[in-house]
Amino acid sequence: MDNRINDLTKNVKIEEITRKLNEYLRILKLARRPSREEFFRVSKIAGAAMALIGVIGYLIYVLMVVLPKGI
Repeated sequence: MDNRINDLTKNVKIEEITRKLNEYLRILKLARRPSREEFFRVSKIAGAAMALIGVIGYLIYVLMVVLPKGI
């Protein structure tokens, strides 16, 4: 058991972990809260995209399931 733990700790270096954490912190520092207008614009675009995908999925369903039964 101890040998496995030692093997794992040899593969993970503190410098690598610190470097990754610093990268994540840098990205978080650059992030900002969107304005109300920007949030609503992105929400509308995402909602329209989901509705479009839903319509396409429904049309595929109709073509694959409903239409062959009617013929």
